[in-house]
Amino acid sequence: MRRTRQQSDELLDHIASGIAQRGYGFWALERRDTGECIGFTGLQPTNAVPSRETGCVEIGWRLVPECWGYGYITEAANACLAFGFDELGLEEIVSFAVANNRRSTAVMTRIGMVAEPSGDFDHPQVARQDLKRHLLYTLTAEQWRGRKQAPALP
Repeated sequence: MRRTRQQSDELLDHIASGIAQRGYGFWALERRDTGECIGFTGLQPTNAVPSRETGCVEIGWRLVPECWGYGYITEAANACLAFGFDELGLEEIVSFAVANNRRSTAVMTRIGMVAEPSGDFDHPQVARQDLKRHLLYTLTAEQWRGRKQAPALP
């Protein structure tokens, strides 16, 4: 369901405030060739994951459907992981998606995240029952460093 203009403006104000306070958040995602805004990606603190009682930092994204399948999210998400681990010094980054969102879970796998089925949860901010169940994926700084140092395949 799309947001109204007022809801969108309120969300952008909230995101901008968080970026101003922390130095990171969800950033607009633009195509390099056209400058067109096609979605967002970034890092955001969250308390939505029950297995992370003290909160955690999630990597998230949204992309307009006509840009799906071109690798934009994979490229942007990898840059966000590098920022989170290399610049912010995070020890873990999580991601989660509706259980049947195969496109997002495929991105999570491509960027090196690992499914954590014991952490799957019903999202507390989602009212619709068919969208409530979320799958949890995680990546630690140690896994990130190991992935970055792995030799390239021929």
